[in-house]
Amino acid sequence: MVEPTLIRARWFNGQSSRSRDVLVALEPGRKGPCLRLHVLDQAHAASRLFAHDEVEWPARWSAQHAPERITVALHDAGSLEIDTPKAWQDALTAAGDRPGLTQRMQTHWPVLLGVLLVAAVGLAAFYRYGTPWAAAQLTRHVPLDWEQALSARALEQLDTVYLKPSALPPQRQAELRARFDALVAGLGPELNRYPSYAPKFTLNFRLGMGANAFALPGGSVVMTDGLVAIAEKNGLSDDALIGVLAHEIGHVVHRHGTRLLVEQGVLQIGLGLAMGDVSSIVSFGSTLLTAQAYRRQHETEADCFAVALMNKEHLATGAMADLLLGIATAREGPRKDETASKADKASAPQWLSSHPDTRQRAEQLKSGQTQGCPS
Repeated sequence: MVEPTLIRARWFNGQSSRSRDVLVALEPGRKGPCLRLHVLDQAHAASRLFAHDEVEWPARWSAQHAPERITVALHDAGSLEIDTPKAWQDALTAAGDRPGLTQRMQTHWPVLLGVLLVAAVGLAAFYRYGTPWAAAQLTRHVPLDWEQALSARALEQLDTVYLKPSALPPQRQAELRARFDALVAGLGPELNRYPSYAPKFTLNFRLGMGANAFALPGGSVVMTDGLVAIAEKNGLSDDALIGVLAHEIGHVVHRHGTRLLVEQGVLQIGLGLAMGDVSSIVSFGSTLLTAQAYRRQHETEADCFAVALMNKEHLATGAMADLLLGIATAREGPRKDETASKADKASAPQWLSSHPDTRQRAEQLKSGQTQGCPS
């Protein structure tokens, strides 16, 4: 067995201001290195062994940033001062000490960069895959009453800034609402994303924000006068409007708005639900809700839902596709007019802006099928 290296040190035992010359040896131990102290100024003085837990081991350092002196605390036995840090660190290694990841990050740049890279990849993967999955599971436990309170506040904010009362004649509103109610009546358990979820669907009419329709959590769906006007301008039947409403019903059934909120505000929502303080959470959620944009996955799910519901009601999706193309043209202009398209999108709230890939989705809906739908 190799004898441990002896390191000269000064020992301040806490009982006297005068230091005492000692030799220090580091030995392997069950929990880590142990420290043996040999006092030099006492004849026949026995050495003292300090277990690993009785020593406050200084953090390791890189070779380029070695300190001039290190101090080793021995709890009630005072402290040691050592003028040869390299000898101390070599002795630690010989005694079986292996620096942890935190210390290696502090002393080796490649390790630090590697850990940061792994962390970044892990966070990105969790945000891309883990967070949506977790949000979908947590959304099951969000009360419907909370969603409805949230939507009421969000619609109130939208009415204040972006929307006005509808100018559609009451008879026209009643016709479309009757078609909407009939569509909702056709919902069945096979279309439910969350089996125990039973929102109360209502159709609201508003003026403003161009040709649009959007859904709020809890069952509130809004259709603008501009959407009805574009359908009439393009000579489309009400089946086109019903198809768009079926898409929005899909957002409600899949609870996409709530899932977005859970992803980005899980801490605030969790605290509010746990403490029963819904008011502050509703205020936070309604503001966040109007700033969100549905994920492409959400749009695909809503399209698939619309196709399934329209097929169940024996309604073609071609008129819906033509209406989507009309909306895209009205908002974006010709395809070559990229500048105008970007300007229009920037002026509207992101969550209520034109859905992504509208033209491509419309072409798929024209055939009655959407890529990504379960077979």
